[in-house]
Amino acid sequence: MSAVVSAARPVERDAVRIRARRRERVIRWSFFAAFLVVTIAIMLPVIIIVLTAFKPVSEVNAYPPTLLPTTWTLDNFATIFSDLPFLRLIGNSVVFAGGVTVFALAFDSLAAYALARLDFRGNRVLLVVIIASLMIPFQATLIPIYQLVSDLGWVNTFLGLIVPRAADAFGIFFLRQFFVSLPRDLDNAARIDGASEWRIFRSIVLPNAVPALLTLAIFTFVNNWNDLLWPLVFTTDSEMGTITSGLTLLTGPGGIIPQGVMMAGSLIAVLPLAVMFLLVQRRFIESVASTGLK
Repeated sequence: MSAVVSAARPVERDAVRIRARRRERVIRWSFFAAFLVVTIAIMLPVIIIVLTAFKPVSEVNAYPPTLLPTTWTLDNFATIFSDLPFLRLIGNSVVFAGGVTVFALAFDSLAAYALARLDFRGNRVLLVVIIASLMIPFQATLIPIYQLVSDLGWVNTFLGLIVPRAADAFGIFFLRQFFVSLPRDLDNAARIDGASEWRIFRSIVLPNAVPALLTLAIFTFVNNWNDLLWPLVFTTDSEMGTITSGLTLLTGPGGIIPQGVMMAGSLIAVLPLAVMFLLVQRRFIESVASTGLK
């Protein structure tokens, strides 16, 4: 009897393992299916933009609409470069978004370092004022800023586009919170060795804040690259416009929009952001993994 029982136990254990493996396989495939559905839902607008950019006008305006084009064409891309100074608009967007990003990282990090690592009178009050400024609607300050830029003669210039955005309250607060999380022992050890505040900021704080700096850089660049209102207000010359403001020039009489051409321009506008993210992604992951180990 005992021999029969002992022989049945391995069979039961094998059956339990098989059921566990099946359950694990079902869970894994369920997660994969959910991930696939969510990914398709998120990517659907991008897929529509890509496919519409290669459709002829007859298919873009056809009803009922179709997802896949029956005839692939590059006419929309040719039109976007013939009707608009598109290379110029791309260059303006790079200078505008890149310039704002560089200056914002420089000024925001300096202000955040002072608020996070230096003890001075009014530190807390200044931080509260910066946080409170985030609650002021952007539109409320647009007209006074435009009047100031106009008085300086900076309308239709890169100075007028970049300088008013050279610092950002959100960036200061974001970096300040990250700087606070860094151990102060690093600063104290450097001061004992005779390092100045600038040396501490440049050689200790910034190298350990690369993940936060990259995050803020991506956020700032994308936000300014996609901004429409700011370039529309501060540029009246089509040669000084950006991609987003330039695409508005495609609107025809009666508000008719050439959807295929618009999608082609939008696709070209998205490509630099995708390339930038791919280039920064690996460095960002490495920075997160090595934070605090330098």
